[in-house]
Formats: sequence, C-alpha cells, structure tokens
Amino acid sequence: MDRAIDRYTYRVTWSEDDQEHVGLCVEFPSLSWLEKTPEKALKGIRALVRDCIKDLQEENQPVPDPIATKVFSGKFMVRVPPDIHRSLVMQAAESGVSLNRLISSKLH
Repeated sequence: MDRAIDRYTYRVTWSEDDQEHVGLCVEFPSLSWLEKTPEKALKGIRALVRDCIKDLQEENQPVPDPIATKVFSGKFMVRVPPDIHRSLVMQAAESGVSLNRLISSKLH
C-alpha cells in the first residue's frame, strides 16, 4: 500500500493559527496533520492517508484516484459574464491570436 500512497499529491504549509506545519493531501481534502516540523507533517499526513485508504477498502468504499495518474483531455468550459467575453475576444483579435490561445496564455 505504501506505493499507492506515493502517487497522491501532498503539500506541507505553515499554519499561523496553529503555529505548526500542516500536512495536506489534495485527494483527501478533509484530512490534515499538524506537527512542529515540515518533515513530521508530511510523514503524519502520509500515515493518515494510508489509514484512511485501509478503512475505505475494509468498508468497500471507493478510494480516490491519485490526480497524477488521471488522464486529462486539456478541455474544460468556463462561464464568464458577457462583457468579459467581449473584452477577451477584442484582446485576442488585437493580438492576432485565437480566443483559446489568449485564454491559455493567461492561465499559464
């Protein structure tokens, strides 16, 4: 199972409120682990994810797929107010690029 938890997306950040480092896992947003050092926070969240996966499997519940192993098409739809849409179309035309290329460059 340790190899399985290696594929998840972890982050360690500082919690000003708790005055400790907090370990997080993107695929398990309800989980967190507080520790004095970033290394211990990472170790703690990984252990918590491992335990959570074990519990989910024992209860025949779905286990989240790691984001890193998912295949993405590169397409998604975004709704914006009409005036923003118009402004973006004008920017694209003035730049001599497609609306898609303009938006992609702004997201990068």
